[in-house]
Amino acid sequence: MTVINFGGTKEQVVTQQDFPLSQAKNHLEGHKVAVLGYGVQGPGQAMNLRDNGIDVVVGQRPNSPSWDKAVDDGWRPGVDLFDLAEATQQADVVMVLLSDAGLISAWPTIKDNLNAHDTVYFSHGFGITYAEQTGVVPPDDVDVVLVAPKGSGTSLRRLFLAKQGLNASYAVHQDVTGGAKEMACALGMAIGAGYLFETDFKKEVFSDLTGERGVLMGALAGLIEAQYQVLRKHGHSPSEAFNETVEELTQSLMPLVAEHGMDWMYANTSATAQRGALDWRHRFREANLPLFDDLYQSVASGKEAERVIEANRQSGYREALNQELQTIRSSELWQAGAAVRSLRPE
Repeated sequence: MTVINFGGTKEQVVTQQDFPLSQAKNHLEGHKVAVLGYGVQGPGQAMNLRDNGIDVVVGQRPNSPSWDKAVDDGWRPGVDLFDLAEATQQADVVMVLLSDAGLISAWPTIKDNLNAHDTVYFSHGFGITYAEQTGVVPPDDVDVVLVAPKGSGTSLRRLFLAKQGLNASYAVHQDVTGGAKEMACALGMAIGAGYLFETDFKKEVFSDLTGERGVLMGALAGLIEAQYQVLRKHGHSPSEAFNETVEELTQSLMPLVAEHGMDWMYANTSATAQRGALDWRHRFREANLPLFDDLYQSVASGKEAERVIEANRQSGYREALNQELQTIRSSELWQAGAAVRSLRPE
């Protein structure tokens, strides 16, 4: 392991030098991996494993859009594409990458087809952490591990093809064989992790649900909407409001933060921007700290999980969800975004 100093806090992480791909491939030799689910994470992880020479099959519900997508990606029905039960039976490493709602309904089928000493792998701690609500309780005779890429399956695949990596967390929930940690690291490197940092299932889902509802999606969308509305209210054009709110953020500033850090980005903007940003960041932090505390407590208490599970149980939820998404898509803000993106130079 490599010890990294994070601003005074030391942490052990697993890098590609600590656990090279060659070691991962050697460890996985002789194992058959089943990737269950071909929605968000499934395609990226499955194709990366396949490209790395791992013996992998995909399990998916037949006659579904995701089944058709798997076929389009080169998975062959009856050869390396099966229904969930058969894929689980064939493998000794079962990667459960179904949606949280899909996992709840499919878990009895998955559990019935596991064998002793199999490795059951998740990329989200949801099912295990909220077991009282999900019913996801693994048998006592299997290893249970987690590798959670810190990004979408699309990003995992894109970075893999660019010969880069997407950082991921890993955890061991149940170690029957004594080799669960090494298996988790091998799978993490084989799917294309940049480096692996240790967590547990509960911390993974708490941080993940907080991040999605907070900075990564919910808070980001809310802040963008608020600033855009204020600029429009004061007479700024859609182009000006969108460029100052989104386009400059995504196309100019965030790439600098990703490449060099926030301090470097601040140091390479105008003196006027520096002073204003340094002063106003305190007000935004203090205004949002209580909101983030409320959010974290809602996650930790299980309220967020309960809301997700109940929503997915409602008849017509998919139609209602699509309407919510259509409302965002058809808003002036994101119509302006589509127009601005179309004007980017080729």
